[in-house]
Amino acid sequence: MSRLERRLTPKEFRFTSRHIRDAAQHFLARYRSALTAAPNREWPHSQAAPDATPDQPAREPRGHASWYRGPDCNFFPSKTKLASEGGVEEYILKGWAPERPFIDRDMYITTFGSCFAEHVTTYLYRSGYKVFGRDLKKDSYIIRCGEGLVNTFAIRQQFEWAFGAKDFAETLWHDQYGQALVYDEKVRAITHDILMKTNVFVITLGLSEIWYERETGEAFWRAIPSNQFDPVKHAFKVSTTQENVANLQEIHRLIRAHKPGATIIFTLSPVPLTATFRPVSCITANAVSKAVLRVAVDEFMRENANDRKLFYFPSYEIVKETFDDPYMDDNRHVRDEVIANVMGHFSRAFLVP
Repeated sequence: MSRLERRLTPKEFRFTSRHIRDAAQHFLARYRSALTAAPNREWPHSQAAPDATPDQPAREPRGHASWYRGPDCNFFPSKTKLASEGGVEEYILKGWAPERPFIDRDMYITTFGSCFAEHVTTYLYRSGYKVFGRDLKKDSYIIRCGEGLVNTFAIRQQFEWAFGAKDFAETLWHDQYGQALVYDEKVRAITHDILMKTNVFVITLGLSEIWYERETGEAFWRAIPSNQFDPVKHAFKVSTTQENVANLQEIHRLIRAHKPGATIIFTLSPVPLTATFRPVSCITANAVSKAVLRVAVDEFMRENANDRKLFYFPSYEIVKETFDDPYMDDNRHVRDEVIANVMGHFSRAFLVP
């Protein structure tokens, strides 16, 4: 009930000038709001204002009826709307997904980055798509240790090294057992061959905390093996949004220089940090780590909005916003049914059946 309606109780049988003035202002505001919200048309139900239903027109938030909304206005959905059929597509994927699926079974796909990339690889392989990484005989670090490339620095290093743009002095790369991975020319050639055959890159970003070499500023893939750590040479930091944007720009530049027709899909892993090296709780450090990467990806995507073969797939948002309990008992790894749900949305958006 509006303020005007509350004033006109059954006990009031006559209008005063104040009532008439309030009524005029009330209906004028509603008229202006309707024109601003949707000129020359009604609100479609898929883009309705808050509290709209198929049987009831959109009801404007009180106090905001006359604000200009600009050419794009997307409201935060209620739980009911987000859980409805097509809710993820409308309220999470909107603006990020391609117009229609385009990845077919003749395209070579390379996925690497955080451990969540392994789930993407497994799903694509089982669905019959050509995925580099299932043939473990491929002696390439992006295949053998692809899930260890959790930061944008390490991913950038692989592209720079494979395309011959850069060499590295110190051993920065280690597998999950702490074994050093040498800069072998045979491995470089194989990696170059994989990248050049790739039609679709799916790159999953994991964290923004890094250990690095003080003199060169180059980052390690993971932490530094304890028997090799030197406090004079090595240090830890939380990389900045600007540093991560620069890394993404260089990855993009290298791919476009060597594979101009390839599709690039970035995602953000929903898997949290195992541990932080900051003197704060891991939960709060993880929030910052993901926020840095998410902002970096968003800035990068806005700066390259004209690249029609560049996409962001919001796997992180799907996991975080549509499930009450997405993780296993360790509170880190995503439950199988959640992964299946996320990959179902990926399939409908990108994959040709």
